[in-house]
Amino acid sequence: MRIPLGRRCRLGQAGPVTSRPPGQYLTQPLTPATWPDFAALVEANNGVWGGCWCIGFHPDGFQGSRAANCRAKRAHVDDGTVHQVLVYDDRECVGWCQYGPPAEVARIKNPKAYERDLVDLPDWRIGCIFTGSGHRRRGVARAGLAAALNAIGHAGGGAVEAYPEQLDGRGPQRGAYLHTGSENLFEEFGFVRDRRIAKWRWVMKLTVATQAKSSGRSRSAGPSRSVATTE
Repeated sequence: MRIPLGRRCRLGQAGPVTSRPPGQYLTQPLTPATWPDFAALVEANNGVWGGCWCIGFHPDGFQGSRAANCRAKRAHVDDGTVHQVLVYDDRECVGWCQYGPPAEVARIKNPKAYERDLVDLPDWRIGCIFTGSGHRRRGVARAGLAAALNAIGHAGGGAVEAYPEQLDGRGPQRGAYLHTGSENLFEEFGFVRDRRIAKWRWVMKLTVATQAKSSGRSRSAGPSRSVATTE
């Protein structure tokens, strides 16, 4: 059910989350039940990039205000038109990895350059990758991406594209601005360069094998080579 435009996006109490073993994180999908955890992380980080609420990659894109972006994102969650892994450190949601088919992750960076040499659309795309302030450089993005690739495998696998930024040859970059992830991170999981679409941005590809279905909750510490293979 969609939220009426006049209704305020409200936070709630974080849902119960099992404590993680040392060196690992718990991951769960973004659903109406986990929305309060996601919303708490967004609010703790100034709406994420000034109020995006992780709506920028969806077909409808930015809605013109922080509140409208929040309502649009919540509507996607309620309608089941979003695939997003939330990463937890104990009870706290500290990051996420968005993924989905091209119809769902429809807006990507540098679209004209991307379409210029496009042959076939992938089965899946990796969208926004975000880690909350105070938790960066601790493997949160790695845990989120690992869980997303496992979820893709459980959903049937297929060709996956990502659009990360190249860090080699550049000066220091603030992790908060690498909202599609770094090339180095994707290389850890076996992604390979396909083509350049901006000075520092690449299309990277990976083929994920089909996996048996499992429960929604999972723990992830890093790359899982058993579920992903390069083309």
